[in-house]
Amino acid sequence: MVQKSAADTSTASAAAAPEAAAGSGRLAGRRALVTGATSGIGRAIALAYAAEGATVAVAGRDAGRGAAAVEQIERAGGSATFVAADLTTVAAVRQLARDALAALGGSLDVLVNNAGVYPPTATETVDEPTFEQVIATNVRAPFFLVQALLPALEASRGTIVNVGSWGAAVGLPAGVLYAASKATLEQLTRGWAAELGPRGVRVNTVSPGITVTDGTAAIAPALEHVGRALPAGRLAQPHEIASAAVYLAGDESAYVHGATLLVDGGALSTRAI
Repeated sequence: MVQKSAADTSTASAAAAPEAAAGSGRLAGRRALVTGATSGIGRAIALAYAAEGATVAVAGRDAGRGAAAVEQIERAGGSATFVAADLTTVAAVRQLARDALAALGGSLDVLVNNAGVYPPTATETVDEPTFEQVIATNVRAPFFLVQALLPALEASRGTIVNVGSWGAAVGLPAGVLYAASKATLEQLTRGWAAELGPRGVRVNTVSPGITVTDGTAAIAPALEHVGRALPAGRLAQPHEIASAAVYLAGDESAYVHGATLLVDGGALSTRAI
């Protein structure tokens, strides 16, 4: 986690909330699969869904972190199971779909495509393996996971929540490949909404701004300055992104189709950064 300076304490306190606080049962009885759920935003979404009553398949590569996430959910009174996830090949993605359905009793109400990789490299330094990794994880895996799970989602009249990025909407001097992959995911959201909405499946994107996670720790000094420039006065916390993902999965958003919900502290609407 990024260490906050004294100047950030007051604004950060506004975001401080128990990640697994009891909810109001908005997702009671639903079964959800969250990819990349063993850390960061994905873990926060898994915790929030479980707190709202969902049974969650926590998907990720690290069994130890997965077990810790499941333990945290169960300790708070929720229900979860870990599912090992390999998103590097289409065959592995289809295996994840089968394993998740088995773990959830054969049905699925919510799919969260959260898993992603972010190599902050310049164009001239991106090699072919890096390119393939980003596209495979951030684009190909969500596409074929939706394909594999579509029968279950249609049967339940379910919901897909894609996790995008505020960077998909602007030109950034670093991480252009990552931004392009997230822009592709947002376009898939719009296309899937048009294709799948009439079949009973809602599809939307939650688009986080810069969020304080283990993955952003390496650029912590720059992040504090960026956060202070935002209308919100600080960076996002994972549970704030998770709250938006709960909304998009729940009945309150029943008329929301093909949308990208920005949770970026005002970065894009004000061009603060």
